[in-house]
Amino acid sequence: MLLEVCVDSYESAKIAAEHGADRLELCANLLIGGTSPSPFLIEAVQSLGVPVRVLLRPRFGDFLYTPMELELLRREVESCRSLGVDGVVLGVLTADGRLDREALAALLDAAGPLHKTLHRAFDVCRDPFEGLEDAVALGFDTILTSGQRATAVEGADLLRQLHTAAAGRITLMAGSGVNLQTLPRLLAETPLNAFHLSAKTTVDSPMVFRREGVPMGLPMAGEYERFYADGAVIAQVKALLCRSFS
Repeated sequence: MLLEVCVDSYESAKIAAEHGADRLELCANLLIGGTSPSPFLIEAVQSLGVPVRVLLRPRFGDFLYTPMELELLRREVESCRSLGVDGVVLGVLTADGRLDREALAALLDAAGPLHKTLHRAFDVCRDPFEGLEDAVALGFDTILTSGQRATAVEGADLLRQLHTAAAGRITLMAGSGVNLQTLPRLLAETPLNAFHLSAKTTVDSPMVFRREGVPMGLPMAGEYERFYADGAVIAQVKALLCRSFS
């Protein structure tokens, strides 16, 4: 049984570590799906003593990357290896929606002995079973997936099929929309034992002076809102998982 919590700040990482996360997925800019975090944030979160897998993504948007973006990803992988993280979280697609095996092979080679998760680029690839076989052949140990649907609950049928096809060769980790309300259904409807969530909660900014009407570019969030992991929710999810797999 594994509970991975996705975080994009030291504060959220500390909360998750203190409330039962087995592993952290560290990124920046979680509100836009996550991008590569700074090496200084990686170092700070490493100090918490919980395994850290670092999501590496050069920008928001699709997973078809330019040669320079791939070079930057390679250098970020090497940086993560030098920092001694538990693993890296990667995904690259070709224009026709397949896993870019050549690009991913180079990145995974740079990762060396680090653990390797294929992120939700998998959920927008053209053929999930072909993608599964490619991921296994490339050397990924985990696929983070919602079953190619908006949420893992909606993708439960495909998650079951992928689990059967994987036959123990790779871990399928359910992510997207995983929370206290949906987890019982996922446990009942899939054989998965690895789950990924952010448990985000909104915290009001401590700013007293507030200049209203000057947006900074995030239409889904106000300028005086912060998003942190909710420790109580993480602890409840962990307790539910422990009961279910005891």
